[in-house]
Amino acid sequence: MDHHEELDLDGINTESLAARPSNVHVADFGTVCPPEVNVRNFIDSLPNILAGRDIKRTIQAIVTARQQDLPVIFCYGAHVVKVGLAPVLIELVKRGVLTSIATNGAGAIHDVEIALAGKTSEDVPACLASGRFGMVQETAELLNQAAQEAYRKEIGLGTAIARRIANSDAPHVDISILATAYRKGIPVTVHVALGTDINHMHPSADGAAIGAATLRDFRIFAHEVAKLQDGGVVVVAGSAVVLPLIIEKALAIVQNLGYDVGPFTGINLDFVKHYRSTLNPVTRAEEFGGQGITLIGHHEINIPLIAAAVLEELS
Repeated sequence: MDHHEELDLDGINTESLAARPSNVHVADFGTVCPPEVNVRNFIDSLPNILAGRDIKRTIQAIVTARQQDLPVIFCYGAHVVKVGLAPVLIELVKRGVLTSIATNGAGAIHDVEIALAGKTSEDVPACLASGRFGMVQETAELLNQAAQEAYRKEIGLGTAIARRIANSDAPHVDISILATAYRKGIPVTVHVALGTDINHMHPSADGAAIGAATLRDFRIFAHEVAKLQDGGVVVVAGSAVVLPLIIEKALAIVQNLGYDVGPFTGINLDFVKHYRSTLNPVTRAEEFGGQGITLIGHHEINIPLIAAAVLEELS
């Protein structure tokens, strides 16, 4: 049988295009940005749609937070350093945009190596089979000694590492995010998972010292999260698991202690979408009555653009 019965469409009800609700409007379209304009003009020229809208929301949230003297907590993974963004974050620290910074063990490693040698990021495939991977002496020495110092003096791991870099004669100390934050006097925390970092492979690694120091950093970080009682901003850039989970646990304990975090903005900046970093801080911010923003794209483009727009607005 070649012919089958068709649905009769003659009774379809139609409506006016003008009356129909639509998701995309010409008022939200982008414009061509003319030459010799400032960053604000460029941002305004972006479509107020999807990522164009989200980058505007991101910039405004950070600007508003600092204008109201509310915290901007910036959590970043190693990739942010490896794509050359240390000078951008350093400027945000120096200009008072970021009120505290947090990174993972790999973020600290790359920061240390940039300060010591002006270069970082091994060729893992070339070094792993030969047993050379992670065996640089200076990196492990600084990090493991800092952990032992932090343990003895009961200070945070981030503070101990940052202080060592800041007080050293490293030729590129001015490109260290950690040293800059230390000199600025803002909290800098390093959150380590034991066994994940190259300095853990060295005999000088002291698990008790590293563990105690990074646990202290978690408590320092939680103290910063407690400052979100009136709102603020929490940013995660390039960490899929460790830093999002630190945020979740910090929120839990500050609520348990009665600090009552207020509506804040949670921003996830990454080049792929991950489960944990979507939950923390994006979904969590919404659960606390704030706004969550996920801005997917290359760090080396989005972060400098956001930083330039924020600094221009605040100046």
